[in-house]
Amino acid sequence: MTRSVKTLTGLALTAIMLFPVYWMINVSFTRDTDMRHEPPHLFPVHGTLEGYRAVLDQQGPYLGTSLLIGLGTVVLTLVLSAPAGYSLAKLRPAGGGVLSFVLLMAQMIPGIIMAMGFYAVYLRLGVLNSAAGLVLADSTIAVPFGVLIFTAFMSGIPDDLMNAAVVDGAGRFRTFWSIVLPVSRNAIVTVGLFTFLWAWSDFVFATTLDGGGSQQPITLGIYHYIGNNNQQWNAIMATAVIASIPATLLLILAQRYVAAGITAGAVKD
Repeated sequence: MTRSVKTLTGLALTAIMLFPVYWMINVSFTRDTDMRHEPPHLFPVHGTLEGYRAVLDQQGPYLGTSLLIGLGTVVLTLVLSAPAGYSLAKLRPAGGGVLSFVLLMAQMIPGIIMAMGFYAVYLRLGVLNSAAGLVLADSTIAVPFGVLIFTAFMSGIPDDLMNAAVVDGAGRFRTFWSIVLPVSRNAIVTVGLFTFLWAWSDFVFATTLDGGGSQQPITLGIYHYIGNNNQQWNAIMATAVIASIPATLLLILAQRYVAAGITAGAVKD
């Protein structure tokens, strides 16, 4: 198979996979009267912004809550997973291998099972329907992943670099803060990005733990919006487009750091 054929095949497959995204954008600009046109318009012939105006008027609080939950989850995940990864990679505590295996197993637990467990605990603690509760719940998904990524990345940091810091009088915390974290930028970006994406797109925890709260994320906003406006598909699709923008921008800006962070530790010198 020639290179040109491979390129055309790749472009065709990419177009097929991205067509739903294009159709979402197309419908977001389509008037309600043109929605059921046969055959459907492949382009918004009579484009309108009424869907986006409706979104900005009605979905703003949901977007703000999702941003708060996403950033809070990123901060909590990094605070917990970076020191844990450093400990497993460089301090090598007793039982570290068992802990790594437990973290790997934790990622295999279905989210709905964890959500029901959280619901029982949150009900007793009185933190249902709160943004803080969602931050904590989302972090339980992200922290095991973060620890594994940091452990793999920090294992590749030369011990000589850390020994030099110790010779200069740096303790373990100073070595971690001043030496390990700065050179772990790729891992930090990788963990932070995936954590934000998980928190931003979460629906299981949101609908279980915050279904009746005043601060709800955009996933619940879209869910309620479909139920309340099931005829205004341009507004529904406009909501989906706006909700996709932060994730898309982050992926574009951080893709080179993510590639380096994920592959770190895969090859040993």
